[in-house]
Amino acid sequence: MRTLIRNAWVLTMDDQMHEYHPGYVLLNEDIIEAVGPEEGPTLLHIQDLIDTADTVIDANDALVVPGFVNTHTHIGMIPFRSLGDDMKDRLRKLLFPLEADMTEDLVRASAQYAMAEMLLAGITTFADMYYFEDAIAEEADQMGIRALLGETIIGQPTPDASDNTPYFGLKMAPAFIERWQGHVRIQPMIAPHAPNTNDRASLESVTKIAIKYNVPVMIHVSEMDYEMAEFKDKYNQTPIEYLDSIGFFEAKVIAAHGIHAKGQDFTILHDQGVGLAHCVVANTKAAKGVAPIKEMLAADVAVGLGTDGPSSGNRLDLFTQMRTFAYAQKTYNHDRSIFPATTIVNLATRGGAKVLSLDHKIGQLTPGYQADITMIERKSLNMNPIFDPYSAIVYSAEASNVEAVWVAGQQLVANKTLTRFSEETISQRLQAQMAPFNAKVAEILGQE
Repeated sequence: MRTLIRNAWVLTMDDQMHEYHPGYVLLNEDIIEAVGPEEGPTLLHIQDLIDTADTVIDANDALVVPGFVNTHTHIGMIPFRSLGDDMKDRLRKLLFPLEADMTEDLVRASAQYAMAEMLLAGITTFADMYYFEDAIAEEADQMGIRALLGETIIGQPTPDASDNTPYFGLKMAPAFIERWQGHVRIQPMIAPHAPNTNDRASLESVTKIAIKYNVPVMIHVSEMDYEMAEFKDKYNQTPIEYLDSIGFFEAKVIAAHGIHAKGQDFTILHDQGVGLAHCVVANTKAAKGVAPIKEMLAADVAVGLGTDGPSSGNRLDLFTQMRTFAYAQKTYNHDRSIFPATTIVNLATRGGAKVLSLDHKIGQLTPGYQADITMIERKSLNMNPIFDPYSAIVYSAEASNVEAVWVAGQQLVANKTLTRFSEETISQRLQAQMAPFNAKVAEILGQE
């Protein structure tokens, strides 16, 4: 099955940052077969492609880019969205108590809802850490999206723990990994919550499992003020220095946040090949600080963008992340010219792919790469005029401008609508599971 997307403004994000306007992208099953311009000596070639393609899609001058990569989220947390957003110590007062009663059915409905939101925003790949992750993997398989998934490992009982003991995620990790390893779109991870919520033994076990199965590790690190103070007091180290000292980075690690990384941390992250999932909206909304991304990139650390969970960042799209990233970093560094739009779009595509160690297969529109593609229409009033397409994506575009999305060559969004599922049915499924959760919310808030 060959699909030709033509009459497009193609931003390849390849090594040479090729840009074709007008241009085309040819898909052959799940692979990108060809990318190029539609003008000059290629016109006869284009007509041949039109004649031989099974499907021809006129992009109508839309921007066609690699699918966006969401490097860190918790998609089972849709029920928490808009809950206690301005509350101090929300994690302990609301999130942990409510998570204790999460059910598999609620997490399944939440996951499908979140994946629908991400697909409609042009996100084709995401990395997730939560509970009932095996169920989330099944939902991701049905939705057709690409995902890296890991069960949260934490030193307290979790809602899906069969024996109600801490570190349940560590016990279920081998079976989870063995079930999903080798899937064409779903890659299992192992996901300790944070260095301050796991003891050394559990972290060392994580490393052993990750190395044994050759899977990545995702962990929150250098996110909290109290986390930094604890490691300074106990070990006279930063959390990153501590993890390095116990051999944690012998596995391939994806570090989420890194807000308070400093000094030697940058060298460690680079030398150990650790990728950083930067969640600027969640970080600034919670007043945690602005991550030192200038220093990270100067040290050649791989950096991508993440939404964090829908309770932390609320919106599951990278347009919000890209725009907020620009505002936060330019203000923080007092430099209007820092992080041009091309760099920011790169973080949302190629950068994210590199963080997830998928840069050999996604993140750019290059022959041989996976056909993960996002089309952003230009018909809406907010999308014109365009002097710089990268600037338009970062500063003008919204999730609502996403016209079409392909993952592994399968069109999952067409005409701004999901092709496989009804948005109404997805919403109804979530609402049907929310009653017990809502009752618990009322109970907790009533005690305030």
